[in-house]
Amino acid sequence: MPVRRTQLACPVLEVAPRLLGRVLRRTTEEGTVAVRITEVEAYDGPNDPGSHAFRGETARNAVMFGPAGFLYVYFTYGMHYCMNVSVGPDGRPSAVLFRAGEVIEGVELARARRGTVAPVVEKFNSALPTKRRVRNPDWDLARGPARLCVALGISSREPNGTDLLSPKSAVRLLPGEGFDGVPSTGPRVGLREAADNPWRFWIPGDPTVSQYKPHVPKRRA
Repeated sequence: MPVRRTQLACPVLEVAPRLLGRVLRRTTEEGTVAVRITEVEAYDGPNDPGSHAFRGETARNAVMFGPAGFLYVYFTYGMHYCMNVSVGPDGRPSAVLFRAGEVIEGVELARARRGTVAPVVEKFNSALPTKRRVRNPDWDLARGPARLCVALGISSREPNGTDLLSPKSAVRLLPGEGFDGVPSTGPRVGLREAADNPWRFWIPGDPTVSQYKPHVPKRRA
């Protein structure tokens, strides 16, 4: 059964864990890459100081204020793109951030897009001749929201506003096998406000889940 808009038009803390095990699939001229979602974060609009929509609607966050099931892409830290799906009733700006996943289709293309050597294998690579050095291990290809975007070839805000439930869309949210277990929960990553809310959900024991890093305030000189 396809993912239905009514399934996403529910409170964000109900929707977020249900997205585990679903599949994001993007097709471009380069080919197709699909990622099984293993980690997400919930953002509850006006009730959540950590949400982009906490202070109201802007041109940047407008997708969050519309119907459920649409892609919200934003640029962060001057270097990364991240992607979310709008959820909840129309007019209530909630969203779920896709934090990490397992590449299940188009692995070669995802490898080519990631390209650079992952930090976890740098030490190993330093002891090998150049021709024998390995690139990103496959479990690391979409391990984190920025890496997930790179693996899917999202390098601009151009896909922002895409209807993830339309068969005609280049980016789609598909049912996949789902996840029937009990998800792990914990604080969200890198937030200055409302960081302790346990609104991050992940498949326990899955190696593609990102490493937790709490926000560290910058010290003033």
